[in-house]
Formats: sequence, C-alpha cells, structure tokens
Amino acid sequence: MTHEEMKARTKQFALRIIRLAQSLPSNQAAQIIGRQLLRSGTSVGANYRAARRARSNADFLNKLAIVEEEADESIYWMELLIEANLIKENLLKDLMDEGNQILSIVIASIKTIKDKKKLSPETHPTSDIPNPKSL
Repeated sequence: MTHEEMKARTKQFALRIIRLAQSLPSNQAAQIIGRQLLRSGTSVGANYRAARRARSNADFLNKLAIVEEEADESIYWMELLIEANLIKENLLKDLMDEGNQILSIVIASIKTIKDKKKLSPETHPTSDIPNPKSL
C-alpha cells in the first residue's frame, strides 16, 4: 500500500468515525463512549500523517506506534458500543473490519522496520510505508 492510499484510507476511517459518533443515541453512556471513539478514531489519520513527517527512524517508529495504539483503542470503543447494546453489531461490522485492517497494516510495517534494523543497523528501513528520511 502506498503512502497516498494509506493517507486516504485513514482519513476515510476518521470520516466514518465522525458520522458514527453523530448518529449515536443521546444517552450519557453513548455520548461518553462516542467522544472517546471520536478522539481515537480521528487521531489514527492525524498520527499517520505525523509519522510521515518524522525526523528520524526512531521518531517514525514511535509515531507509528501511536497510530497502532489509537487504531486499537478505536476498535475497543466500538466493541463497547456493541456489548453495551448501544448500537447493533451489524452496523459496525465494516467499520471495525477497516479498523482491524489498518491496525494490521501498521503492525506489519512496524515489525518489518524493526526486523530490518536488526539485520542491518546501517540500512534504512523500507516497508510499504516509506521511510521519512527518504522524503
């Protein structure tokens, strides 16, 4: 996946999260969880973009780790919405699947970068997500 594809995908994920948060019931539990989901879901794309502007490989990995955490947290909040019977599972299935796919891509990228660093510390990491030093 190219940088532009991932950038577009994380932005679309954020937009879908925004629409979900706006559609939640107006009860206190749904609104609190919705705000948490809104924060984590929209920060996936923002932190991905920040990772692309990293100043070093270590900074790049740290920022990708934030993307990983925020994507995982978003999935957690969606699970809570379902398990608390605030929204039907079938309504979140596709969005949760997208969150899991984004999470898997980021985890695989982090692993690839770390594995390449172990093999050759002098070599700049390469992965589907471009090295910020090459930008």
